[in-house]
Amino acid sequence: MQQDESPAGTAGTAGTAGTAGTAGTAGTAGTAGTAGTAGTAGTIGWLGLGAMGSPMSLRLTRSGYRVQAFDPSPDRAAALGPAVTAAPTPAAAASGADVVVVMVASPGQAENAMFGADGAVAGLRPGTSVVVLSTLGPAWVRKLSGRLPEGVRLVDAPVSGGVSRAVQGTLLIMAAGAEPVDREVLGALGEVVTVGTTPGQGQAMKMVNQVLCGVHIAAAAEALTLAESLGIDPQLAWETVRRGAAASFMLDDRGERMVAPTGGPVRSAVGLFVKDLHLVLAEAAATGLPMSVVAAAAGVFDDAADAGLAAHDDSELFDHLLRRRGAAGGARSS
Repeated sequence: MQQDESPAGTAGTAGTAGTAGTAGTAGTAGTAGTAGTAGTAGTIGWLGLGAMGSPMSLRLTRSGYRVQAFDPSPDRAAALGPAVTAAPTPAAAASGADVVVVMVASPGQAENAMFGADGAVAGLRPGTSVVVLSTLGPAWVRKLSGRLPEGVRLVDAPVSGGVSRAVQGTLLIMAAGAEPVDREVLGALGEVVTVGTTPGQGQAMKMVNQVLCGVHIAAAAEALTLAESLGIDPQLAWETVRRGAAASFMLDDRGERMVAPTGGPVRSAVGLFVKDLHLVLAEAAATGLPMSVVAAAAGVFDDAADAGLAAHDDSELFDHLLRRRGAAGGARSS
């Protein structure tokens, strides 16, 4: 996401847990965006302060939670000011907390944050909830449930909506296994939709979500490249087709960035969709389902990553395709 997570280079962060059991009623935690006294609703351990993790952690402080956060780049926590307490290690972030939130970019980073040196698992205690908001795939999350200490609950709740909705507190949260105290925390971040009761079911729904997100981004890039090839101003093409049946969230969000000057902040990295679409393909292959459209979209992202764009914003797929067209002998329209 959206991409829905931090750019690949910003994740791997582990964070401090929050007191899930002390969150109390929804009114105690406060509505998203309503300023509260930090810590009055409980303590959250946060792992990952990337493009989405940072604004999400801030939203929890505004709802009255105390947030202890770890990120491999200490400047990320410092940039959030005194509202978020920087933890020196994942274990320190989780120590004494009742809710530990995982918001990193990949299974490898989650593995390091939870089970690596000074991993968050060392700070967990009975009654703690580990809430996975990242897109890590059903298989990894199912395995995680068997590796946590006795008495620690796992909530599988990947998010979708991108940076803008993370800032606004309007993310879609696909939750499996959330208890009321967990839903208190999640409700400060967006709309919680219960999609199951066991770990892996939230990730499975996120796979469905990422099929559409990844295909839409790749299709938007190809559509605008076609417009340019036909002598149509891409800006005009985007402004026109988004008004009709071709409209989608991704066309609006990524299309706007595709036709804008490059060089803005990375809000969703190419590498994240390389990871997500290959997770989708692996899950589909395990069921015997061929997904030719997803495979084609994954190929577009793979090609961009191979060209050195893995850490670039995924809206740069458009510029990448234009460069590929030029290398094939096409001339950009004036």
